[in-house]
Amino acid sequence: MNNILIHPSYFPSISHFVAMAKADVVTFEMDDNFQKQTNRNRMFIYSPNGIQLLNIPIKHTKIAHQKTKEVQLETAFDWQKQHFKSLEAAYRSSPFFEYFEDTIHPIFEKKHKFLMDLNLETMELVSKCLKFEFDYNETTEYFFDINDKQDLRNLVNGKKDLTQLEPYTQVFGNKHGFINNLSILDLLFNEGRYAMDYLKQQQL
Repeated sequence: MNNILIHPSYFPSISHFVAMAKADVVTFEMDDNFQKQTNRNRMFIYSPNGIQLLNIPIKHTKIAHQKTKEVQLETAFDWQKQHFKSLEAAYRSSPFFEYFEDTIHPIFEKKHKFLMDLNLETMELVSKCLKFEFDYNETTEYFFDINDKQDLRNLVNGKKDLTQLEPYTQVFGNKHGFINNLSILDLLFNEGRYAMDYLKQQQL
């Protein structure tokens, strides 16, 4: 049985969903310390100018080792509106953006307090779009070494995620070439109902 341990992240990278599509049991890490410069609070999309980072501002705290599940979102900036505008600029002309727009858009109008709640909801939302049903467990304690699961927590750190995916058609591919392992939204908006088959065919 393939039991994986993985971080919930913000509209995760495609490799996250490759791992989940191949897993028998998914366990989400809920007890880690928050780390900056990871996909816990950001995603990468394919804009008209190439790769673009969409970052969620978080409330800073003086706590040295704050758990990710305790991280609160900064509400002083209208970042959700900016993120959706960026998605529109990037994917309005993609084959499936309009098909999924009404499903995706409401999450950018909802006011979440905690980053973890938002991340879990984005993953559930994408799974619904993919018609991908999965059950997941949640950790109740943090362990550095894992023996009973495949530890894929490194996938949340883009620099350590070396997954190479098969190219698929991207909106601005003729301009900038294929950009590997972006947010799952890139695959969803470009491949639509074929995205799930693609995920199952990829290797980590």
